[in-house]
Amino acid sequence: MRYPENGRPCNLGALLLLALLCAMLPPLAARAEDTPVPEYTIGLGDAIEVHIWKEPELSRPVTVRLDGRISLPLLGDLEAAGKTFPNLTAELEKRYSKIIAEPAVTVMLQESRSRRYYILGQVTNAGEFPLDTPITVLQAIARSGGFREWAKTDNIAVIRRANNQEKILKFDYDALVKGKDVTQNLAIAPGDTIVVP
Repeated sequence: MRYPENGRPCNLGALLLLALLCAMLPPLAARAEDTPVPEYTIGLGDAIEVHIWKEPELSRPVTVRLDGRISLPLLGDLEAAGKTFPNLTAELEKRYSKIIAEPAVTVMLQESRSRRYYILGQVTNAGEFPLDTPITVLQAIARSGGFREWAKTDNIAVIRRANNQEKILKFDYDALVKGKDVTQNLAIAPGDTIVVP
């Protein structure tokens, strides 16, 4: 460990690791641009706004209830969870066209409350995080403030629930930064839990 003029320790290993990660960014970024981002699917708890042009009494913010439905004036309850914004917009325009002439409907996301992931264990800031942008396991760990001193970085688990079954995906940070297996740096899915032992 070396001490620069300000007297603080300088960890050369950490600096080399940072340089290696920076060198890996351009290929990862190029790959991310080639991959199309899936359309947002409305989920339970999401806060959305339904705006109908020239119909202020029908326009309003709504929250997707636990049963997956929303309530709107003149239409009552209708299913919103599991639909994309274009799907829901088309359905609302079709239903409102039976009541008002040529409705122009816009549906917007106010707050994503259904898309979350969790990280716990030996990280600086464990907890629940919004999945507000496409993010990989490595980026999720960075968002949580990085590893604590005694983290077992070669044995990280991503617990994912799919088709009513939990699956454990392994993530070896040490292998990733050595360039041995970059394919394990998967995209986080809603509901994923990252465990750093």
